[in-house]
Amino acid sequence: MFEPQDLPGRYGRAVRDIDRVMHSLGCGAVIGGGWAVWRHGYIGRVTQDIDIVLPADRIEEFLRGALLAGFEDIPVGTGRWPRLWHKETNIQVDILPEGGRPGTAAHPAPTIIPHPARMGATGIGLRYVTLPFLVELKLAAGRARDESDIIELVRVNPDQVDEIRAHLRAAHQQYATAFDRLVARARAQQDQ
Repeated sequence: MFEPQDLPGRYGRAVRDIDRVMHSLGCGAVIGGGWAVWRHGYIGRVTQDIDIVLPADRIEEFLRGALLAGFEDIPVGTGRWPRLWHKETNIQVDILPEGGRPGTAAHPAPTIIPHPARMGATGIGLRYVTLPFLVELKLAAGRARDESDIIELVRVNPDQVDEIRAHLRAAHQQYATAFDRLVARARAQQDQ
C-alpha cells in the first residue's frame, strides 16, 4: 500500500506539504481517520479531510510552519482542536493532539491520545497510524461512523483481530469489550 506521501491527486499534494513542514521541524506524526482506514484495507472508505496526530510540544511550531507552507488557520471554538485549510487543494486538516481526549463532552473517552511515536510514527515525516491504534482512536471517538469503520476493518483484517484485542485490553477494558461486540457484528454480517 501507499505511504501517505504517495496519495494521488490533491490529497497527495496536501500530504506532501504537511510532510515538508514535518521535515522542517524534524518531527514525526501519523495520519489517522479515513485515510488510515483506507490504508488498512477498507478501500471503500472515502474521506474529505486529513487527520494527523502531532506531539503536544510541537503543535504550535507546526501551525506556524504550516501558515508559511500554503495552509490557513480555521478558527475553532474554545477547547476545540486546531484545524487548517490547505489553500491549493481546499482540503481541511484536523490536528489530533497528543494528550487530547477524544469523544464528546457528554461521553469523553476514557483515554487520551498517545504520542505519535507509540502509534506508528518513525523518524521524520508522516506515516500511517498502526491498525491497533487506529481502532483505539475509532473507539475513543465513539461515533456510529467509526463503529462501521471498525466492522469493515475487522472484515478485511481477520488475521489481526487477536493483536488488536490484546492492544485494546492494555489500553482500556471498555475498548476491548466494545471491540468484541463489533467483531461479533462483523462476523454475523459475513455469515449472511
